[in-house]
Amino acid sequence: MADESAGREVLFEMMTVGGTVRVVAIDAATGIEVTVMGPLTAPRWELQRLAMRKLERRLAQEGGGQGGGQGGGR
Repeated sequence: MADESAGREVLFEMMTVGGTVRVVAIDAATGIEVTVMGPLTAPRWELQRLAMRKLERRLAQEGGGQGGGQGGGR
């Protein structure tokens, strides 16, 4: 599933792992990705919001994603 917040395409991958959900948010332009985990009972939108905020922080650390480097940090 993709989210195009602020003109940036972000892909989300969600996987159930035991009693938790693992959410990966990937910036389509740079390939930078982050991972968050939350309880299985948490609303899907809340986990995506958390992953998106973490990705935004990571992109800011990387210089706003302008470098285009392939980062795999989680």
